[in-house]
Amino acid sequence: MKSTSPRIPLLIAATVVLLDQLTKWWVLATFELYQSVPVIPGFFDLTFVVNTGAAFGMLAGEQNPWRQLFFVVVTLVALVVLGLAFRQYRREGGVYITAIGMIGGGALGNLVDRLRFGHVVDFLDFQIKGYHWPAFNVADSAISVGVALFLLAGFVKIGKG
Repeated sequence: MKSTSPRIPLLIAATVVLLDQLTKWWVLATFELYQSVPVIPGFFDLTFVVNTGAAFGMLAGEQNPWRQLFFVVVTLVALVVLGLAFRQYRREGGVYITAIGMIGGGALGNLVDRLRFGHVVDFLDFQIKGYHWPAFNVADSAISVGVALFLLAGFVKIGKG
Protein backbone atom coordinates (compact mmCIF):
# COMPACT_ATOMS: atom_id res chain seq x y z
CA MET A 1 0.00 0.00 0.00
CA LYS A 2 1.21 3.54 -0.77
CA SER A 3 2.79 5.53 2.05
CA THR A 4 0.87 8.59 3.26
CA SER A 5 2.49 12.00 3.36
CA PRO A 6 2.98 13.50 6.84
CA ARG A 7 1.13 16.57 5.55
CA ILE A 8 -2.21 14.75 5.83
CA PRO A 9 -2.25 14.20 9.63
CA LEU A 10 -0.67 17.63 10.10
CA LEU A 11 -3.47 19.23 8.08
CA ILE A 12 -6.07 17.33 10.10
CA ALA A 13 -4.36 18.37 13.35
CA ALA A 14 -4.18 22.01 12.24
CA THR A 15 -7.88 21.96 11.35
CA VAL A 16 -8.77 20.54 14.78
CA VAL A 17 -6.63 23.16 16.54
CA LEU A 18 -8.21 25.95 14.49
CA LEU A 19 -11.78 24.78 15.19
CA ASP A 20 -10.97 24.20 18.85
CA GLN A 21 -9.39 27.60 19.37
CA LEU A 22 -12.12 29.43 17.41
CA THR A 23 -14.87 27.85 19.51
CA LYS A 24 -12.99 28.59 22.74
CA TRP A 25 -12.43 32.18 21.62
CA TRP A 26 -16.19 32.49 21.01
CA VAL A 27 -16.98 31.06 24.46
CA LEU A 28 -14.48 33.38 26.17
CA ALA A 29 -15.90 36.39 24.30
CA THR A 30 -19.56 35.47 24.86
CA PHE A 31 -19.94 33.76 28.24
CA GLU A 32 -19.16 34.56 31.84
CA LEU A 33 -17.44 31.81 33.79
CA TYR A 34 -20.04 29.17 34.81
CA GLN A 35 -22.71 30.75 32.60
CA SER A 36 -24.91 28.10 31.03
CA VAL A 37 -27.26 28.38 28.05
CA PRO A 38 -29.62 25.47 27.33
CA VAL A 39 -29.50 24.37 23.69
CA ILE A 40 -31.61 21.22 24.04
CA PRO A 41 -33.17 21.54 27.52
CA GLY A 42 -32.43 18.57 29.74
CA PHE A 43 -29.87 17.17 27.31
CA PHE A 44 -27.32 19.71 25.98
CA ASP A 45 -26.14 23.08 27.28
CA LEU A 46 -23.29 25.42 26.48
CA THR A 47 -21.63 25.96 29.86
CA PHE A 48 -18.35 27.84 30.29
CA VAL A 49 -16.10 26.09 32.81
CA VAL A 50 -12.36 25.71 33.18
CA ASN A 51 -10.51 22.47 33.79
CA THR A 52 -7.23 22.66 35.67
CA GLY A 53 -6.90 18.87 35.63
CA ALA A 54 -6.65 16.18 33.02
CA ALA A 55 -9.43 14.45 31.10
CA PHE A 56 -12.81 14.81 32.80
CA GLY A 57 -11.29 16.92 35.58
CA MET A 58 -8.99 14.24 36.98
CA LEU A 59 -6.27 15.80 39.19
CA ALA A 60 -8.12 19.15 39.09
CA GLY A 61 -7.94 19.48 42.87
CA GLU A 62 -4.17 19.02 42.98
CA GLN A 63 -2.35 22.25 43.81
CA ASN A 64 1.16 20.95 43.19
CA PRO A 65 3.26 23.62 41.44
CA TRP A 66 4.63 20.95 39.10
CA ARG A 67 1.15 19.93 37.89
CA GLN A 68 1.17 22.30 34.91
CA LEU A 69 4.64 21.16 33.84
CA PHE A 70 3.48 17.55 34.18
CA PHE A 71 0.55 18.14 31.78
CA VAL A 72 2.76 19.92 29.25
CA VAL A 73 5.38 17.14 29.33
CA VAL A 74 2.72 14.42 29.04
CA THR A 75 1.26 16.21 26.00
CA LEU A 76 4.67 16.53 24.35
CA VAL A 77 5.41 12.85 24.98
CA ALA A 78 2.01 11.94 23.50
CA LEU A 79 2.82 13.98 20.38
CA VAL A 80 6.13 12.12 19.98
CA VAL A 81 4.29 8.79 20.35
CA LEU A 82 1.79 9.94 17.70
CA GLY A 83 4.70 10.76 15.39
CA LEU A 84 6.07 7.26 15.90
CA ALA A 85 2.59 5.80 15.36
CA PHE A 86 2.37 7.69 12.07
CA ARG A 87 5.65 6.12 10.93
CA GLN A 88 4.27 2.69 11.87
CA TYR A 89 0.78 3.11 10.35
CA ARG A 90 1.34 5.43 7.39
CA ARG A 91 0.87 2.53 4.96
CA GLU A 92 -2.19 1.11 6.74
CA GLY A 93 -4.75 3.55 5.42
CA GLY A 94 -6.70 6.69 5.93
CA VAL A 95 -8.52 5.73 9.12
CA TYR A 96 -5.28 5.43 11.08
CA ILE A 97 -3.94 8.66 9.60
CA THR A 98 -7.17 10.52 10.32
CA ALA A 99 -7.17 9.19 13.89
CA ILE A 100 -3.55 10.24 14.47
CA GLY A 101 -4.29 13.72 13.12
CA MET A 102 -7.39 14.10 15.28
CA ILE A 103 -5.64 12.93 18.46
CA GLY A 104 -2.65 15.17 17.77
CA GLY A 105 -4.82 18.18 16.99
CA GLY A 106 -6.84 17.66 20.16
CA ALA A 107 -3.71 17.36 22.26
CA LEU A 108 -2.30 20.54 20.71
CA GLY A 109 -5.57 22.44 21.15
CA ASN A 110 -5.62 21.74 24.88
CA LEU A 111 -1.89 22.41 25.16
CA VAL A 112 -2.45 25.89 23.73
CA ASP A 113 -4.98 26.53 26.51
CA ARG A 114 -2.66 25.24 29.22
CA LEU A 115 0.18 27.45 28.01
CA ARG A 116 -2.05 30.54 27.57
CA PHE A 117 -4.33 30.25 30.59
CA GLY A 118 -2.96 27.55 32.89
CA HIS A 119 -6.21 25.59 32.37
CA VAL A 120 -8.40 24.22 29.58
CA VAL A 121 -11.62 25.94 28.46
CA ASP A 122 -14.59 23.53 28.35
CA PHE A 123 -18.15 24.28 27.28
CA LEU A 124 -19.95 21.29 25.73
CA ASP A 125 -22.22 20.09 28.52
CA PHE A 126 -24.40 16.97 28.18
CA GLN A 127 -26.76 15.31 30.64
CA ILE A 128 -29.08 12.34 30.29
CA LYS A 129 -31.74 11.34 32.82
CA GLY A 130 -29.97 12.94 35.77
CA TYR A 131 -26.49 11.81 34.76
CA HIS A 132 -24.30 14.80 34.04
CA TRP A 133 -21.24 14.22 31.84
CA PRO A 134 -18.24 16.47 32.60
CA ALA A 135 -18.07 19.42 30.21
CA PHE A 136 -15.59 19.12 27.36
CA ASN A 137 -14.48 20.92 24.19
CA VAL A 138 -13.70 20.37 20.50
CA ALA A 139 -10.15 19.18 21.28
CA ASP A 140 -11.46 16.59 23.73
CA SER A 141 -14.00 15.45 21.14
CA ALA A 142 -11.28 15.06 18.50
CA ILE A 143 -9.15 13.00 20.89
CA SER A 144 -12.09 10.73 21.79
CA VAL A 145 -13.21 10.23 18.19
CA GLY A 146 -9.60 9.73 17.07
CA VAL A 147 -8.97 7.04 19.69
CA ALA A 148 -12.26 5.33 18.78
CA LEU A 149 -11.34 5.37 15.06
CA PHE A 150 -7.87 4.00 15.80
CA LEU A 151 -9.29 1.17 17.90
CA LEU A 152 -12.04 0.43 15.40
CA ALA A 153 -9.50 0.23 12.57
CA GLY A 154 -7.49 -2.24 14.64
CA PHE A 155 -10.53 -4.39 15.42
CA VAL A 156 -11.65 -4.44 11.79
CA LYS A 157 -8.14 -5.37 10.68
CA ILE A 158 -8.01 -8.16 13.27
CA GLY A 159 -11.39 -9.40 12.04
CA LYS A 160 -10.00 -9.63 8.48
CA GLY A 161 -6.85 -11.45 9.59
